[in-house]
Order: sequence, then C-alpha cells, then structure tokens
Amino acid sequence: MMRQGILAGLAALALAGSALAQPSPLFTDPPTSLSPRARMEVLHIASGAVEINGVAYLAAGPGPHPTIVICHGWPGNEKNLDLAQALRRAGWNAITFNYRGSWGSPGVFRFAQNPDDARAVLAHLRAPDVAAKLGIDPRRIVLAGHSMGGWVAATVGSDDIGLAGVVLISAANMGMVGAQPRARVVAQAAGNSEALAGTSPEIQADELIAGAARFDLRPRAAGLARQPLLVLTSDDGLKPLTDPIVAAARAAGGSVTEAHQATDHSWSDARLTLATRIHAWLQALPAR
Repeated sequence: MMRQGILAGLAALALAGSALAQPSPLFTDPPTSLSPRARMEVLHIASGAVEINGVAYLAAGPGPHPTIVICHGWPGNEKNLDLAQALRRAGWNAITFNYRGSWGSPGVFRFAQNPDDARAVLAHLRAPDVAAKLGIDPRRIVLAGHSMGGWVAATVGSDDIGLAGVVLISAANMGMVGAQPRARVVAQAAGNSEALAGTSPEIQADELIAGAARFDLRPRAAGLARQPLLVLTSDDGLKPLTDPIVAAARAAGGSVTEAHQATDHSWSDARLTLATRIHAWLQALPAR
C-alpha cells in the first residue's frame, strides 16, 4: 500500500513537472505550418474628419480570433507593443492605434477626442468586411488601456456592452488630474507633450480643468460593471484614484479582478508579468 502511494505521488510529480515544462504560448513562436501565418496590417481608420493610423498584429491560423485593442497613454511613449506581440503569439489579434494629433495621426490632439477615436477603432474592426479580412471575432473584443489609455478604455467600456472585457493598466483618472491647481496641471502637461500636434501644455491643462467633472471615471463604474474588468496597478501613486472605481464596480455587481505589482508606471521591470497576468485573465473570460 505504501509503495502504491509513493508511486502515485511520483506520478503526480511527473505530471506536474511535465505541465511546468510546457512553454507558455506567450513566449513561443507559432508553428510555421499554420495558415495564414502571423502577420501585420497597417490600418487607416476614419475618426472625425481625418484617418488615424493603427497597426493590426494578426495571429496565426484561420481564425476568427479574439482581439484586444490597446489604447496608449499621454503622450504614449510606452505603447505596449511587446504586450501586443506576446498576445498575438498566444492566439489573440492585437490592435494598436494613435489618437488624432498624436504620433503622426492627422489632426490636433484633444483629450475629449481620444475616447471617440477608440470608438471609431472598435466600429472599424466590427464592420463585417474588416472583421472577415483581419480574422476578428466581433463577439470577443477586449478593450485595454495604459495610463491615460486606461481612462480612454474605461470611458468607452462603460458605454459599450458589446465588449468581452476591459483592462486597465496603471490607469489615470483624467478628471482628477484636471481637479488639481492649474500650475501643477501645466507642469504635468509640459512633460507629456512630445509627439502631440496642435496643442501646448496650457491648452491641455485648460481642457483638463474645464472637463474635470466630465472626464471623471467614478460615475462610470456602474457601466464598467456590465462586463469583466481587470484592473492592474503599480507603485506610481495612481492606485488610490483607481480604488473608488473598483469598489463601485464591485458594489454594482461587476466581475472585477484586481492585482498590484511593485513596479513603475511603465511596468519596466515586470513586462513578462504584465503579459502573463493579462493572458491568464483573457483565457478565463466567459464564452460569448
């Protein structure tokens, strides 16, 4: 009996070791036998009176594939392209884009336009001809955002019941940024103005201050409770601004997953952790 128990224990350990030895799809290139191969498509998406630019990182295989749209921050020096590539290896399409007036997209940069740009991207991807061309499953689109992009994702996600989920990465509540003294907002904008067209620190500060109530995410928590929500925070001081949104979404009956990482605002020394946590959450999403 003891021998059988020992053998059973060894077998369990062997199985566990085998599972641990399996490489993560996040960090394993897809087989070259898959058709179509993993590929990249440049996007030009109508928003306002211009066409903003984007990139589609398309997963290998016939699809349709689940798709994540990643909204960059202010100004967007960290675009999370490594995250896009990792999720593509794991079978997800990943879409990145630049708001009007940012990083070469035509137009002028205004905060109020950024959620509209994200809505334009979602509408573009959901168009039947585009979805078919890019291998997108319109029922399984997740909207993610980092920093100010988290504000964009939360703003759009609170109104869009067609999303499969929303991911906030070190999200900023731009309404609360605008609630600060003007000199402080101008100074913050001065450090976040590179690659932004048709604006200035003063223009940005005045828009944030004038729109402080309208840009506040806290009233949007009930809307965010309508789909799964992943909130990832870091040691950048923004967690206290996110906590009320998490609490209100949970109080409204939302499915909220929250995790904190001891890293900087850009997750500079936790990039693999970031990809792994998001992928695990995506894999656990309910079928639609």
